[in-house]
Amino acid sequence: MKRVSPESESEPESESGRSPLLPGAIPDSDSGAARLDSDSGSFAQLLLQHYDAHRRDLPWRQDADPYRVWISEVMLQQTRVETVVPYYRRWLERFPDVGRLADAPADDVLKQWEGLGYYGRARNLHQAAGLVRDRHAGALPSDPALLRALPGFGEYTVGAVASIAFGRRLPAVDGNVRRVLSRIHDRATPTPAWLRATAAALVPADRPGDFNQALMELGATICTPRSPRCPDCPLRGLCLARARGTVDDVPARRRRAAVPTVELATAVVRDAAGRLLLVRNPDAGLLGGLWGFPVAEPAPGEPPLRAAAGAAVRAGATVHDAEGAELPPVRHQFSHLTATYRPFLFEGAPALPPPETAASARWLTPDEIRAHALPVAQRRILAHARA
Repeated sequence: MKRVSPESESEPESESGRSPLLPGAIPDSDSGAARLDSDSGSFAQLLLQHYDAHRRDLPWRQDADPYRVWISEVMLQQTRVETVVPYYRRWLERFPDVGRLADAPADDVLKQWEGLGYYGRARNLHQAAGLVRDRHAGALPSDPALLRALPGFGEYTVGAVASIAFGRRLPAVDGNVRRVLSRIHDRATPTPAWLRATAAALVPADRPGDFNQALMELGATICTPRSPRCPDCPLRGLCLARARGTVDDVPARRRRAAVPTVELATAVVRDAAGRLLLVRNPDAGLLGGLWGFPVAEPAPGEPPLRAAAGAAVRAGATVHDAEGAELPPVRHQFSHLTATYRPFLFEGAPALPPPETAASARWLTPDEIRAHALPVAQRRILAHARA
């Protein structure tokens, strides 16, 4: 299951003859004829009954502790459930409460997050934990307005945490909810504002957190993007897209912009003691706070080998042999670009005196590197270098 953060705010669009807001045209399952029903109770009742009978046994559903709900919801954004489960368990062993998370060094937090991607989530968790410790006596606030003031708390996260942990009647619209509501109303291009308004009107006063989880789970397990299991859906009698035969076309697929590509020359510098040179990325920006080998984007016409050697020197190394051995390239897909790393292995040593840019550099043995958070691509480069 991937949870996709809501899009930016926009004005609600007119209904233009589409189904009414609650809960829409309700086709009879046998005849396909439609009747109108303005009562959302049947929607919530059917959904919660199905959820109670079929919900997955996930570790974050064992209790509604606000801290645990928060951690799970952030981890689940853009990440599949099966990937999150082991990370979630390890995270709670290391940071069992807000205080432990707030007091931990940033490097430790990023190391626990290593491999989950979208590292800004981990940095926001750490910063928000410090604010909760200092401003709210270590307890996550139940007031949605106070939650919104914390780093990383957008509309989705506020709705999910407030409803699941505190019983607040708020919607939580992720990519799964978008798909379910679009099909229920046969709406090909729902706006974010329409989705929030529609979801908010459906959330019941009783069990709002379970309702939101049930709606997300329905999209993750039954109302899937491809080959949805319509006969198993508890809302099949309410679904306009099913009645009209448009399920496979709703919601309309978004046109994605072309993803740019970039080549990054990478310097793997090894000294006489077998230590490798690593640099820490600035906190702001892509892969902020993580460690990796020095990289540089070659200038037009510049050989990657020369660009890599220059990156090594700027990071604080003296390169003994500018003709470094080329290692296998590593390709990595980020959300907004495709990067191909061109690594070169150099023999070198720390520069004396080191340049100012070397302040965030360290010479580390392979065993010492294990304690530092490295992105996936950098770990693959390390494996090639050790091989």
